[in-house]
Parts: sequence; C-alpha cells; structure tokens
Amino acid sequence: MSRIGKKPIDIPKGVSVTLQGRTIKVKGPKGELARDVPPMVEINVEGSTIEVKRQAEDRKGRAMHGLARSLIQNMVTGVSTGFTRELEINGVGYRAEARAGVLSMALGYSHPLELLLPAGVEAKVEKNKVVLSGIDKEVLGRIAAVIRGQRPPEPYKGKGIKYVEEQIRRKVGKAGVS
Repeated sequence: MSRIGKKPIDIPKGVSVTLQGRTIKVKGPKGELARDVPPMVEINVEGSTIEVKRQAEDRKGRAMHGLARSLIQNMVTGVSTGFTRELEINGVGYRAEARAGVLSMALGYSHPLELLLPAGVEAKVEKNKVVLSGIDKEVLGRIAAVIRGQRPPEPYKGKGIKYVEEQIRRKVGKAGVS
C-alpha cells in the first residue's frame, strides 16, 4: 500500500471539491483548478476529506495512486493558500524588473531577456530576489526552472540565477604562479 496514497486529504474551509466523471475541480478563495484523474485510481469525496484508492495492484496502479493523491493535495493547497518560489540573482549588473505579466532581466547578454509569465503566475522583484507566486505548483515550478535556465549559477564566482534555498558548490580557481 502506498504510504502517500493512503493518507486522506483534508479540505479546508472555503474550498469546494467537485468530481465530474474523471475530472476533479477544486475551487477556493485564490482561484479554481481542474485536472483529469488517471483511470487506475478512484476518488471519494466525503464531507471534508478526499480519499484516493487504486483499482489495480499492478506497478502502474501503485505509481498512479501516490501521484494522484499528491496532485490533488497540491490543488487543494494552491487554491487555499497558494505557492511561492524565490530565485536569487547574483552578479555585477545582473538585475530583473517585473511589469504586467512580463519579467525583464539583464543577465550579462547584449540584450535584455523578456519572459512572458503564464496566466496565474505573478512576479515581484525585491533587490536581487525574484518572488514568483501562483496557485498551480506545476506551472510555478516550470516557470522558475525556465528563469533559472537563462543563466544557471556557475561554481567559481557564484554568478547567475539560483533558488534561494539552493547551495552552490564552489570550486577553487586556477592557482597563481609563485
């Protein structure tokens, strides 16, 4: 039995969950999310809890059990409290500016990089930190990875874009001639 999959999901106040066929819709104070449920799992909404049960005991069914439960938990958390992801920009002259769904970054290239943010994702820039927030954890993580990929941190001086909680393993530079 999946340790993650067998845990029930608590529905907080102000969040409503509806199940229509294979689609689950979660609506809360921050917004609304919908997702198709894999056919190997069955979802029961009873009162203020959601239970995910698997229909097949094969490898794929066991894998989908825990995955479906985690995805539904992320939907419930997203519409009730939301998610945030923080990125840190390090480097001389590296900066970012957020305006109306566009993140503009100067990262040492000959031109500024303009990145369109997907619907539901907001960006705020505070000095050298970019704070992304939204209700869909999957979209938020993907856009954070795209931003980090524009200039990944390098190991010698630590220049680039990194997640705030990320530790960069530093290397020693070339030894000088004595």
